[in-house]
Amino acid sequence: MMRRRIIGRFKRSKQDGWEGEIHTLTIQRKVRLVPSDNRVTDSDPAFRVMMGWQAIGDAWERQSRTEPPRDYLRVLIDDPLCPISAALFPDPEGISAQLVMTFGEPCRPQRKQRDHQARNLGDGRR
Repeated sequence: MMRRRIIGRFKRSKQDGWEGEIHTLTIQRKVRLVPSDNRVTDSDPAFRVMMGWQAIGDAWERQSRTEPPRDYLRVLIDDPLCPISAALFPDPEGISAQLVMTFGEPCRPQRKQRDHQARNLGDGRR
């Protein structure tokens, strides 16, 4: 059975990103989604998830399959115990947003995300 839970609330930041708080069992922090400066292709993350000056994840722009389509961000956060995969859904005005996580799936590492970060760090892992 799949359940959804709101794990964060965000507001638009002055720098065209988002800022808010995430509350889970392992993370209870203020974070920011900062637009990515070095985005080369559409498959590159549109935002970096930042906690202070530390990057803790990435976010990609997506569009729902509902009618009418709805824009959202697919957010992946590196967590030592269990990586977090969630979606940030802005309200219709685009002023605030909710970070929603789906429960019911087994916790598994985000291989694609780790591979992408390894290429960005230039350590040669693939």
